[in-house]
Amino acid sequence: VQLVESGGGSVQTGGSLRLSCAASGFTFENYAIGWFRQAPGKEREGISCQSYFDKKKYAKEGRFTISDNSAKNTMYLQMDSLKPEDTAVYYCAAQPWVSASQFCGLSFQSNVDIWGQGTLVTVSS
Repeated sequence: VQLVESGGGSVQTGGSLRLSCAASGFTFENYAIGWFRQAPGKEREGISCQSYFDKKKYAKEGRFTISDNSAKNTMYLQMDSLKPEDTAVYYCAAQPWVSASQFCGLSFQSNVDIWGQGTLVTVSS
C-alpha cells in the first residue's frame, strides 16, 4: 500500500500548480482521500479532502480543488492564486471508512495510516 506524490516545485505569487498522487496496493472505494500541508514551524493541516464513504468533499479554501481519476487510481490537487503563505510540504493521504470533513480535521491525523512522502511547494513573491 503506497501513495507517491509528484508535481511540486516553485511558482510565483498568483500562479497555479497541480499536484498528483498515485496510489498502489488499494483502490479508492470506501476511502477518504485528501491533501494536507505542513509549513515550517506549523502543524500539518488538511487542505482538501473527499470521501467515497460519505460522498462528500471538504476544502479549506476555494483556491484548492481535489479531484481523482479512479481508472488511474490517482488523486490530484489543483492550486490556484497561490500566495507565499502557501509554501509548505504537501502530503496526500488515504483512510477507509471516514467522512471527508473528519478526515481533513486536525484531530484525526494521528489515525491516518497511509501517507505519501511529501512534495515541496514554494511560492515566491
